[in-house]
Order: sequence, then structure tokens, then C-alpha cells
Amino acid sequence: MPIFTPGRRWQPPYYPFKKESLGNRALEAVERMVKGPLFGCRMCGNCLLQETAFICPMECPKGARNGPCGGSTEEHCYVDETRPCIWYKIYERAFKMGREEMLLEVLPPLDWDKVGTETWGDVVRQVKKIGVKSVTQGLISNSPGERATTWDAVFRPVRQPDWWAGDAKYHAPAYDEPVSELERRLQAGEFVVTTEVAPPITTATGKLCRNVEMVEPYVTAVNFTDCPSATPRMSSIACSKIALEHGAEPVMQIAARDRTRTGLQAEVLGAYTMGIRNILCLSGDHSRMGPSPQGRMDIVDIDSIQMLWILRRMRDEGKYLDGRSMKFRPQYFLGAAAAPFASRPEFQAIREHKKVNAGAQFFQTNLVYDPDGMEVWLNELAKRDILDKVYILIGVTPLKNLKMAQYMHKDVPGVFVPDKVMKRMEAAGDGAEEEGVQIALEIIEAVKSKQGVNGIHLMAVGWEEIVPRIVTEAGLAREQVPAL
Repeated sequence: MPIFTPGRRWQPPYYPFKKESLGNRALEAVERMVKGPLFGCRMCGNCLLQETAFICPMECPKGARNGPCGGSTEEHCYVDETRPCIWYKIYERAFKMGREEMLLEVLPPLDWDKVGTETWGDVVRQVKKIGVKSVTQGLISNSPGERATTWDAVFRPVRQPDWWAGDAKYHAPAYDEPVSELERRLQAGEFVVTTEVAPPITTATGKLCRNVEMVEPYVTAVNFTDCPSATPRMSSIACSKIALEHGAEPVMQIAARDRTRTGLQAEVLGAYTMGIRNILCLSGDHSRMGPSPQGRMDIVDIDSIQMLWILRRMRDEGKYLDGRSMKFRPQYFLGAAAAPFASRPEFQAIREHKKVNAGAQFFQTNLVYDPDGMEVWLNELAKRDILDKVYILIGVTPLKNLKMAQYMHKDVPGVFVPDKVMKRMEAAGDGAEEEGVQIALEIIEAVKSKQGVNGIHLMAVGWEEIVPRIVTEAGLAREQVPAL
């Protein structure tokens, strides 16, 4: 077990994908022998230890380099319950050390040309570039500010290559007019309703089309999941195109689990030409959650925050990740997931803040069954001054029975079902479905008055026919606003 990084090493260290000189191989061997026992170092070639409270994020089974997934818990990693959630430990130590604000910097994905190579040489070269004398004087200065500035001047270029240039700042969208009906209604101050329609598991689209046509009059946009639980279904982009053909505005989900950085950029260009304007960026359920045989589980090419950063720069700066410029930029409204109950509210607020900085303009939250508990999370977001920078749609799912409530609480990462809800579902007996609808209506009524809440996202989980009733009885029937 590494001395400074909790948990065991997830995988052996990487080795270079190219031939290295004898001197470089020697330096790599020394770095591996030192940092391996101390930090569980995997030799990723872009060390982030100083930004992650000296706990290596490459211990995460998802390879997440920018923060925890929606399944983060204090107890254990939801992918491997024998290990702690490494990002929970990073947050815990960062808060104790007073380094939590360092977690806001948007960190780059791996450069696989550098994977397996040493980082120490990059540091030495940066010191030489600045000047050994200047660095020495800065680090021994009596001024904490000067010491911090010098330290950052050495290490920032190492961890933030020119092709990424990540930072910890908020970047407002570089356009004035809303690009979708969903964005327009949110900007107008309307309490918005979106919903999900489950993609089919075959090539048959009849039920999909009927469900889209059924819910369209009651919601502003229809969301299509991207292979939830790492289980194949019809793609979100195909379902989104079908929705457009049936007069509904789609929200296309993209799970980072199944994307390379090349595939991501290509897919959003195609989606834009199809007329898709709302994109929800997710890390996605780990492939461990899917059926056998298991896909590759040791690394994800990009995480959801990196997706947001890449897509925001494509839209606002007209730049591909490799630096090439594009003449005609895609325009889209970027969303992300939020999880009010995944871990401590102050930890989640940092995670959500980072997503907003990276480019998230709206959040669709995980399922909420405790509106009062959710308010603690909202207060933490307010402390970070981001409630006016992102629209929040609260996730609501009507429960069908006690078994479903128990499953949501025990098996769905980041979902908390209070005892009082469990008892109501148990007492309802044969009337459990109706009780579930009433609970959903009560949750909607409660969240409507919360500061920072801009709408709800109804996840019917295959019960799409209940959406019109819930929207109507909640008094949220869509107003007729002139189209774009």
C-alpha cells in the first residue's frame, strides 16, 4: 500500500509507448521507484499530486483526474467496494490542509505520448527556463505570495500544457442569444420541465416515437440516456434526431466512458448539423456496472469536466483540442450532472463549481427525495457564488413500489431515500403507485420555492405515460411561448 495515498494501487505503472534514451530510462526508473511506494504512482507523465493534496488521482478506477463521480461516498468506491473512493480522500485531505480551492483547476487528460515517462525532467527544464537563481530566491522569500507565485511558475506549465491551458476561472458563454428553446425558456425565468424517454434496446422505434409525441406537449425538452449502466441501447444521437423529426427538442447525453477525445469532437459536429443544440456531458457508469464480457476498465480517455472544457472551447473559441481553428463553430447549450447527496455538501459544491467553470450552463441533478436535505447543497453552491451562473433542474422519479425505493436507496450511487418515504411506500401496499405519484408531486411543490432551482427533470424510468399527469397536476403545463 502506498505510504501517502490511501488504498492499494489500482494497476501497475505505465511504460512508455516509444523508445527512450538510456538517460531518460534511468530517470524514469528512479522516479518510479521513489513515487511508487510513496504515492502509488502509475507514471502517467503529467503528475497532479500538488493539486490533489498529494494523493494520486490515478488510483481512481475511472481514471478521473478532475474530481469524484456521482457515485462518490465516504464508505467505499462504488466500482470496487474493497477500496476507498480516492477522490473522497483527496477532498477530505485538501479541506484539512486548506488546499480545497486548488481542486478547482481544470486538469488535462493524459498525453499518451508522455505516459510512462518521467516528470522530474520537465520540472528541471522549467526551473532552468525561469532561472535557477530566480527560482531559489522566490522559494526562500519571506513573502508567502512570492513563494506561491514562484512555485506556480515552475509547476503550472508542467501540469498545464499549451494545448490544454486549464485554469480555475469561470468562462461565460461567448454568445448573446440563446441557442435552444430550453436555454431560452430558462433565460426568460420560466420554471422548466424536461423529461427522459428511454432509448429502445432494439431497432424498433415505434414506442420511442409514440412516447416522444405523448410527452412533447408537456415538456420543454426530452432527454435521451447514453447507455446507462454501461448497457447497450440505441444511441442518444439517433434518438435525438428522431425526436427532432417528431417536433420535440432533444437533450443529447454523451457518456465519456465510451468516447475518445477524437470521437467526442467529431460527434458534436455531426450532432450540430442534425439540429441538436442541448448536450449533457456525463462521465458515465463504469463498465463494471455493465454485462459481461467486461470492457476495458483501467482508464477513461476523458472525464465529464474535460468534455465540458473541450466543447466550450470549440463553441466559444473555435478551436479543436489540437489547436486547429474552425471557420464555422458549433453552437450548443452545455449541461452536466449534479449529485446533491453523493457525499458531503461542501465536497459536492466544489465539484459542481468546477463543472460550471469548465463550461456547464445547466445541471440535471440525481434523484431527489429529500428537498430539505437538498437545500444544504444549494446553500453550499450559494456560498461559492455560482447559482447565478448555472440553471438547476432537480431530478424527480415517481416510485412504483417499496422494492423500487429500496433499490434506489441502496444500489443507485448518489441517491438517498429518507425513512419517511420508505414507510409511506410500505404502508401504501397495493396503492404504492399512486402513493409514489403523490410523493413526486410533493417533492415538486417543495423544490419550486427553493432559491437557485430553475425546473425539474422527470425521469420516468420506463413509465413515460405518467409524465403528462404529473406535469398537469403539479401546475407546470407548458406555456405557449413564441418559437425561436
